Amino acid sequence: MSSDRTTNFGFQNVPIERKNALVRDVFNSVAPNYDLMNDLMSFGIHRLWKSSLLDWLGPHPKKVLLDVAGGTGDIAARYRSRGGGKVFVCDINQSMLEAGKAKIEKKSGPEDIEWICGDAESLPVSDRSVDAYTIAFGLRNVTSIPNALREARRVLRPGGRFLCLEFSKPAIAFINPIYDAYSFKILPEIGAFVANDRNAYKYLVESIRKFPDQIDLEQHINSVGLEKSSYRNLSGGIAAIHSAWRL
Repeated sequence: MSSDRTTNFGFQNVPIERKNALVRDVFNSVAPNYDLMNDLMSFGIHRLWKSSLLDWLGPHPKKVLLDVAGGTGDIAARYRSRGGGKVFVCDINQSMLEAGKAKIEKKSGPEDIEWICGDAESLPVSDRSVDAYTIAFGLRNVTSIPNALREARRVLRPGGRFLCLEFSKPAIAFINPIYDAYSFKILPEIGAFVANDRNAYKYLVESIRKFPDQIDLEQHINSVGLEKSSYRNLSGGIAAIHSAWRL
């Protein structure tokens, strides 16, 4: 965040009160092609990253999951398919929720999943009401990361688990120039060709670069009272999973 009145939207500084609307516009545009673009952009590797998230979480039939920025329901569907309990999917974009609900009902029929349109920084969820909180590729889109993390802690029961899957900083130096060239030159063109929206994917690339690295994000997590924090790098640090607990 660049000042008390502005925040980043990719590489732009915008008034704080405008960011949510700008993020909604991006995801309203990409919602119909969101899953396809994830596969194309990551060569399908995002599926392995999400599997790693669920491996670390360990779904349990009596554990209630809140998946924030849950988009088209990938984490929710995986949690249920691995024997997990009820899932609440919360996303600020109704269009993303509708896409997720339609996809899951077409693939597997009705599931024990409840779809909620809401803001990660002001969750329409009761205090201490869920056993696990996940957020995958969504934390970098919020206006205030500390506010979103405080909300995560608020809704978790004592003993509850926080897990965040997000793009991060590559830990292997030689990856950086290749990663930058792919991100800034190729990804927006894929977005233009497949989703007819170059600017949306330009923003998504920029938002990754503005997001805190592994150490900085861990400090944010610790600062809100989540404890026993740790992280695991994926694909050489291109992505990382952060874990913490409400004790």
